[in-house]
Amino acid sequence: MSEAQKFTKEEIDQISELRDQLGNIINELGQIEIEFILANQRIESLNTAKEKLQNDYNSAQDTERAIVTKMNEKYGAGTVDLQSGEFIPASWLFDRKHLYLYETNNIRGATKWPKKLYHQVYLRTK
Repeated sequence: MSEAQKFTKEEIDQISELRDQLGNIINELGQIEIEFILANQRIESLNTAKEKLQNDYNSAQDTERAIVTKMNEKYGAGTVDLQSGEFIPASWLFDRKHLYLYETNNIRGATKWPKKLYHQVYLRTK
């Protein structure tokens, strides 16, 4: 058998430095992986919150439609001034080119109407 050979100090230092460098890289990769796990958990949490808010929004829209239907059945078409609580009945005047919204005693802006209806009135009168 041949004699055991010894590494030089420089060779040992090179190997130790490389081992330390690899250890640091592995450690940093682990930290990055943990950050990915935490980020994915945060994304899941945000998606859950978003889904809940979307459901709440849809529920609020359903409630709004039910209230509008109930009020239309009770009072008919019109607008309401939330500050005074006054209901203003509406009548529609159709003309060949324009659609106008007339309310009792004066003409009011159609912005108090639901968005879709407002756009129909606004765009046709421009």
